[in-house]
Amino acid sequence: MANRRNGSALRTSLLGVGMLVAIVAIMLWLVGVFRPKIGEDAVPSPGGRPIDGMVLVDVVGVRVPVHETAVGTVKAVHEAAVASKLLAKVVAVHVKAGQAVAKDEVLVELDSTDLKARRDQAKAAVDSARASRDQAKVEYDRTQSLSRQGAAAPLEVDKASNTLKGAEADLQRAEQALREAETIVGYATVHSPLTGVVVDKKVEVGDTVQPGEVLAMLYDPTRMQLVARVRESLAQRLEVGRSIPVRIDALDLDCRGQISEIVPEAESASRTFSVKVTGPCPPGVYAGMFGRLIIPLDEVEMLVVPQAAVRRIGQLDVVDVVDGGVLVRRSVQLGRSFKPTGDEPAKVQVLSGLQAGERVAVGGNGSAASQRGN
Repeated sequence: MANRRNGSALRTSLLGVGMLVAIVAIMLWLVGVFRPKIGEDAVPSPGGRPIDGMVLVDVVGVRVPVHETAVGTVKAVHEAAVASKLLAKVVAVHVKAGQAVAKDEVLVELDSTDLKARRDQAKAAVDSARASRDQAKVEYDRTQSLSRQGAAAPLEVDKASNTLKGAEADLQRAEQALREAETIVGYATVHSPLTGVVVDKKVEVGDTVQPGEVLAMLYDPTRMQLVARVRESLAQRLEVGRSIPVRIDALDLDCRGQISEIVPEAESASRTFSVKVTGPCPPGVYAGMFGRLIIPLDEVEMLVVPQAAVRRIGQLDVVDVVDGGVLVRRSVQLGRSFKPTGDEPAKVQVLSGLQAGERVAVGGNGSAASQRGN
């Protein structure tokens, strides 16, 4: 009985040890202990490899301009928010979002029934005042004639003169009231202040609008600008009138604009200045698009080699370097890549692993290095 219990305990212990060994083995396999990180061809041979038949190039230092970017938003130089000047009901809307309009084109019409009635009253008041003025003029001329004949006292002449002046003042007041009434009637027909495109209309027929309420938004698409936020240190490098590169990411478009304005006040939260660049890019750029302002900095010295000289083995970038008449494989750390220009092949920056003046082999066995973006 005791032997049976001991045998069962022994089997349980052995099973636990076996499971533990299996778990450890699985974990080691997952982290790659049983797989080589670098292929056998990555291990340099003791004497290196021969140079015969290889194309050799020098590791050279070049000066490359460095830039930083400031993000911004495309906006129109000329834009307008057309608002109502009256408390009235909307009776007609002649535009919609995206519609092109000409200057002075009718956008919205408001109810002007009561305004026209007041204008007609003002016209009647002008006619009445003009008739009173004409009558006072006739009376004044008659009194003057009688005065010259000695048939009218000076007091009567003064009275007629004052009556005429009062009538002329009443006529001027009535005419001013008529001009005011006609102006207010004109407010009921809302015109476009510029030639451009309607961004959005804010009202519909039947709405009652308040004085100052926006009816439509418009902008001129022929004059656009990029408004970017530039930090303090970079803003010192910019000046009004300078040409500067601009990129519109959505269109994959690079162009140039001119700095038209630098707001001379930094935003307290971000410590950035608002910089406005006019004329970036041709038609097709719309207000609200995302853009980048490319701010050139000083040039920096960097080492470059042809992209074809770099090979990717496992997780390493390696090059074959001439050392004592043979090729020795060496690991390098890469930086920016440069697209081919003219007859110049694609090149890549070397951050560490090489020195200026050394020579590397171009091509050879192995996979080509993966391309890196700028």
